[in-house]
Order: sequence, then structure tokens, then C-alpha cells
Amino acid sequence: MKPGFYLVATPIGNLRDITFRALDVLSSVDLIICEDTRVTGKLLNAYGFKKKMQVYNDHSTDKQREHLIKCVKDGQSVAVLSDAGTPLVSDPGYKLVRGAVEEGLYITSIPGPNAALPALQLSGLPTDQFSFLGFLPPKTTARQTALKKWEATPGSLIIYETGPRLLDSLQDMRKILGNREAAVMRELTKMYEEVQR
Repeated sequence: MKPGFYLVATPIGNLRDITFRALDVLSSVDLIICEDTRVTGKLLNAYGFKKKMQVYNDHSTDKQREHLIKCVKDGQSVAVLSDAGTPLVSDPGYKLVRGAVEEGLYITSIPGPNAALPALQLSGLPTDQFSFLGFLPPKTTARQTALKKWEATPGSLIIYETGPRLLDSLQDMRKILGNREAAVMRELTKMYEEVQR
């Protein structure tokens, strides 16, 4: 396999949502970096792969990034995975990819599952124009400030939120964005998938 970074999308809930190409890459790379080796280990075990894994997350240091870039420079192929979905989309990895770009290293995306587009599809809201905001700040004032930047934006807004902050965020959205149509999803692609419109 060509030395480089392979950004591999992984299932967001249903393990059968992985692509054939992702499986090919995972079976062939020299190293897999991931947010949590326990989570990625379950995925690899489901498909019978035994691979060397390293943690790479928001707490990873510049030294760790430099080491991974050196691995690729030395001829290794490295898969970059998030716990669920598409790497770098509301997940760690930007600084690593930026460093690889600056070094002129090979980087490719193995597209697949993500939560944003299925949520948009299931929402019943307009799909011709949308913006992805990712996670909002956890504190009320910062969250409201962030939302104000989007209040005049046409189209649907896709926002990720944690369960414990959901109600507060919905109240802030109503306060800042007004009485807009909304949909809330959880457990997408899983047996207990739920959509509230």
C-alpha cells in the first residue's frame, strides 16, 4: 500500500455500513490511529483484523503528530479513524492533515458514513441549501454568540449536540434563530433510531 494517510470513514452505529474500500484499506495499512483503541478494536474484531493501533485525539501533542508524519515519510501507510463517522468532521485530525499537506505527503479520503447527511435526509427540512455547524460551544453565552453568526443564513443548519446539553441548546436556538422548523435525531442507523420533528 502506498505510504500516506488514509482518512477512513467508519460506521456511526450499524457496523454493516462500512464500505468495501474501507475494509480493504484497514486490512492493508501498517498502522491505524484512532480516538479510542477500544472503540476501533470492536470494529476491527468484527471483521477479523488484527492491526497495530495508536491513540490520536484532541489531546495529542505536536511530538505525536511529528512522529506520525515521520512514519509516513519512512514508508508506512497510516489509516486515520474517528470513533464513528468521517474523520476530521467534528473530530480530531486537522493539525495532522495540515502537517501532512505542508510536507507534501500522500493523503486520501475513503468516504462513507457520517451523521450530518443522514440527519438532513431524515429531517424533512430543505436539502438544497444547508450549513454544517458541528458542535456548538458548551457555555450559554458562547453558544448564543455562535448562533448569532448563523441567524440570517438561509437553508437548513446541521448542528451536533450531546444529550446532556440538548435542551439548553434547543432553547438557545429558539431564542437566537427564532421559530424555525427543527428536527432532532439520535441513534442514527441503529435499531432504536429516533427522529423528532
